This record gives sequence, structure tokens and C-alpha cells, in this order.
Amino acid sequence: MKPAAPKTRAPFPSDLANDSPSRATSITIDDVLLTLFVGALAWTPFWLGSNRPIAWGINAVLFCALACAYEIVLAVRGRPHPLPIGRIRIAAGLFALAALWALLQNATWTPSAWQHPLWRLAADALDRKVAGSISIDRDLSHLALLRLLTAASAFWLALQLAGDERRARLLVWSVIVIGALYSAVGLFALGILGSGRVFTLPGVGPSKFVTSTFVSQNHFVTFAGIALIGAVGLTLRAYREAFGHTASLLRLKFAMLIETSGGKAALPLASAAVILPAQLLTANRGGIISTALGIVVLVSLTMRNARTRKRSEVLPALFALLLIGAVFVSFGDLFLGRIARDGIIDHGRGWVASLTIASILTRPLTGFGYGTFSAAFPMFRDGGMNLELFWDKAHNTYLEVFQGLGLLFGTMLIASVALLVWICIKGARSNRRGVTIPAIAAGASVLVGVHALVDFSLQIQAVTLTYMTILAAGVAQAVSSRQAPQT
Repeated sequence: MKPAAPKTRAPFPSDLANDSPSRATSITIDDVLLTLFVGALAWTPFWLGSNRPIAWGINAVLFCALACAYEIVLAVRGRPHPLPIGRIRIAAGLFALAALWALLQNATWTPSAWQHPLWRLAADALDRKVAGSISIDRDLSHLALLRLLTAASAFWLALQLAGDERRARLLVWSVIVIGALYSAVGLFALGILGSGRVFTLPGVGPSKFVTSTFVSQNHFVTFAGIALIGAVGLTLRAYREAFGHTASLLRLKFAMLIETSGGKAALPLASAAVILPAQLLTANRGGIISTALGIVVLVSLTMRNARTRKRSEVLPALFALLLIGAVFVSFGDLFLGRIARDGIIDHGRGWVASLTIASILTRPLTGFGYGTFSAAFPMFRDGGMNLELFWDKAHNTYLEVFQGLGLLFGTMLIASVALLVWICIKGARSNRRGVTIPAIAAGASVLVGVHALVDFSLQIQAVTLTYMTILAAGVAQAVSSRQAPQT
């Protein structure tokens, strides 16, 4: 009789991450979906940062179809979700309530007391019955809800794929490489170092700033900042791993610094060397300052978890500061010049914010309809600013959410994202393996969260989908990497 074959267990994701190259690189259906997801992600900045209705429709089809395909694959296999929704049940519940309220705002069967008086005025003016709703512009609300659900689909698919540490790293690497490529396009279009714009992309007006394929540098700066934070995070990880195996001799540390810079850290360093100049040449004050705050949070979280002594962190930190300083000296003139000329605060946006707050207080519970700022704001604007200017955004995402959904459901939507960020922060503060990606997600969240106070980059789909990918990877690694201590 032949001896019974030994029983084997199915490999864990952590096993695959540290296994032989042949096993780690075996192609699965999940890998195919990951490739398609990255391809869709790379497309989103191409057409003006996906800031056009046609692009919104294309993105909705791409990301929702991929999410549905993943669910079908799981059902056919008879397998559970790698990360069940119960792991983020509070955040998911708050998001669902906010999305359902946004849908209800467009319903024409809601009580007349809830509906905006504008519909009754329209009925009186037209002398016929007009179907009313809470939303003052149902078309705008439908489009905003479409973008919201597209972002949710991208987050959900990235969350499931990123439960595997190898795929989570691939997602972060994809964001970095995509950011570097579009930064290179922006630098080339500008003519690098201010030698004159080489060409103007279709739909993008002439500018002395780097805009890449985006309508404005104000949006590209956030997109580039997310990629830059990812590159910094992976660079620090490479140096930390290398310095963890060296002795205390200073000359050995210098040798390891040089070796790592030309080895494991070469690609993230090269990416950062392209992204950082492009971001500085946007001269966007809010975006650059927000990125700096995000990098500070990233470094703080990663140094807290370093198993090596703090002295081991000093040399790579000084090296990184030296590189950033050199790039800033070379490309920071536009940024510093704009601060010297215009200051840090744009007073026009303060005027818009004050009027938006006033409009929120007129309908604090029901709101005006999700995504209807451009329709609601003209009813409240006064002579404080040039009346010829058309403000279709509040330049403060939080205020727009509150104005659209009302204070209760607006808070739910914002809290759903804040809870996910908190999961990343807790994961980055732990001593388990895989803390780098949650720290990157936390740093990127600080960037987009702070910049959303003064601009509307999160309402540009290329930025939102890129951020959702990083956030999902951070959440996935924060809740799934619990088998072993940090390495």
C-alpha cells in the first residue's frame, strides 16, 4: 500500500507574499481583474481628469462592471469575500444611509412639506402641475449619485483585491507609476524648467503651470500628491528594511544607503523625482501644503513602527530631506512667488463659504439635493463679489456635502470615510506586518481631507477613484495583516 499523502492547507495571502516567485506570480482570475482595474484607473486622468459627463458614464460602466464581475466570480466559485462587509459594517451602513437619502431626494412622491418651494413657484409660473422633489435639480443629483456609486464600486473591488498583500502592493505601485507618467506628461507639455510650453492638450487652456491632462493645476496637484505620498512611503520602507540588517557602524550605514538607493529604493525614488517637480510647478498653495502635511503624517506613523532604533532612521531621513530640499530649490520659485503675491488664503473663497453656510442653515435637515450647488448657490449670492463670475463649486467639499444632503446625512457620508481612515491609522500604529500601506493611506487621506477645505479636487473623478484605491488598500491591509509581527 502506498502511504497516504500528507494533508496540506490552502495557502494564506501572507504565504503567497513571501513564497517563491513561481507561486507568487501565478496568474489567477483575481490577477486578471486587478490588471483590468489598473487599466481603468490609468484611463481616468486621461480625459481632463474625467471631468466630463461622457467620462463619468464610461467610468461608471468600467468600475461597476468590474465589481459585478468579481461578485459573479465569487458566486460561481462558491467562495466568501476575502474581506466581508462586516469588517467595515459601521462605515458601510453610514454610506448606505447617505446614498439612499440622496436617491430619496430625487423622488417626486415625498411629502410636499419636504420638497423645495422652488417647485411650487415653477408650477404657479407655468400654471400647470409640476412634479416636485427635495432636490432642486434632479439631473444634477442623478449625476452626483452616479459618481458616488462609481467611487463606491472602485473602493469595494480594490478592498477585496488588496486583502492579498502582494496585490495591495501592486495597487499602490500602480498609483505611483500612473502618477509619475502623468507628471512626466505635464512637465513635457510645459517645456520643463520654464522653457516655454511645448504643446497644449485638447481641452486644457494655456497655462504657465503644470496641469498635465487635467483642466486645472488645482486638481492635478492632489492627484500627484497621492502618488508622491505612495512613493515616499515605499522609499522609507525600503530603507527601513535595509537598515534593519546593518550594524551600528556609520560607514556600513552609508554603504547600505548607497546600495539601497540604487536597488530597492531606485524606482520609488525615480518616481518621486518626477512627481515632486511637477507638483511644485503647479504652484497650488493648498495642494502643496496639504501634501506636506500628508507626508508628515506618513513619516510619523512609519517611524513609530520602526523596530530598529531611532538612530537608524536619521540617516535616510536626512537623505530624503536633502533630496526634497534640492528639488524645492530648483522648482519652488513659482510656489513661493505665488504665496508672496497672493498670500495663503483666497478671500473670494471665504465669501463663497459664508454664503454656502447661510444656505445650509435655511434647509439644515433636507438639504437642496446631492450635487446641486451650482443650482442652489445663485439664489443666495449677493454683491460681495463680481456678479459676472459663475461659481459652480464651493471650493469646500464638506460644505457642498452639507448643502446637498443636509447636516444629518451629510455627516453620515463624511463619517463613513473618516471611519475608514481611522482603521488605516490604527493599522499603521500596530506592530503587525503590512503597516506601510495603511500609513500611506492615512497620509493620502490627510492630503485630500485638508485640501477639500479649500478646493474641490475630490469632486474630480480621477482624484476620487485614485484616492479610493489607496484607501481601500490601506483598509484591507489594516484589517487582514494579523498573522505575524511586523518585519
